[in-house]
Amino acid sequence: MTQDSQALPQVALEGSVGYHLSRARNVLLHRMDAAVGPLGLTPQQIGVMFQLSLGIARTPQELSRALAYDSGSMTRMLDRLEKKGFIARTRSELDRRVVEVNLTEAGRAIAAQLPTVCGAVMTEVLAPFSQREVEQLIELLNRIAVQDVAIQCSSASSDDEIV
Repeated sequence: MTQDSQALPQVALEGSVGYHLSRARNVLLHRMDAAVGPLGLTPQQIGVMFQLSLGIARTPQELSRALAYDSGSMTRMLDRLEKKGFIARTRSELDRRVVEVNLTEAGRAIAAQLPTVCGAVMTEVLAPFSQREVEQLIELLNRIAVQDVAIQCSSASSDDEIV
């Protein structure tokens, strides 16, 4: 151990909010993985499927911004979903520079199952909490999440379309 590392204050993980958020995220990802794996999805791909099925996003750029993925990661994720037959990428008829992403028939069938599958996981994970505690948890997490809005708006460029 170096002298510099000895000078750093020791942080008790048990008291760290970041540690507990990370542990909770890992539990949720593990359970979601078990639930959506049989559908041919990963937990990370759920967001793309929801965004497309709800019509919230229609381009790789919009998906990247909505889900906070860099363009390279989003391209690789879309490649995998396309290979599975869940999405199709096409050039926009209005602007040939823009790539549009749409669910295929198979993708729509899978996306239609996600609310039930993901809802069951969330019901299981949140079972120990009262309705008021769930509402409070949502409120507290949202207070953290809204801080990112300014960051997303300032770092997003309107001309960084992903192909």
